[in-house]
Amino acid sequence: MLNMVYFAQMVDRTKVAEGGRIVIPAAYRKALGIKTGDEVLLKLDGGSLRVYSRAQAIRLAQKIVRKYVPEGVSLVDELLRERRQEAANE
Repeated sequence: MLNMVYFAQMVDRTKVAEGGRIVIPAAYRKALGIKTGDEVLLKLDGGSLRVYSRAQAIRLAQKIVRKYVPEGVSLVDELLRERRQEAANE
């Protein structure tokens, strides 16, 4: 995630072009690790628009899930165990 002090220093203007397009300045793309052709995720947050790189979105999702899954527990292993159990019961 961007350091808030760093973010506060990075204030630029851009215009909304035809079709609702905006240009993300190069410094912002570099800070977020976004390259030409990358898919980004947008989120409305109150009165703000947040732009996430795919990697940031994955890290955020993992952080949220980690709150509910104890350390050392693998959800993949749990799912595989459940699927094997279901297959054995058929």
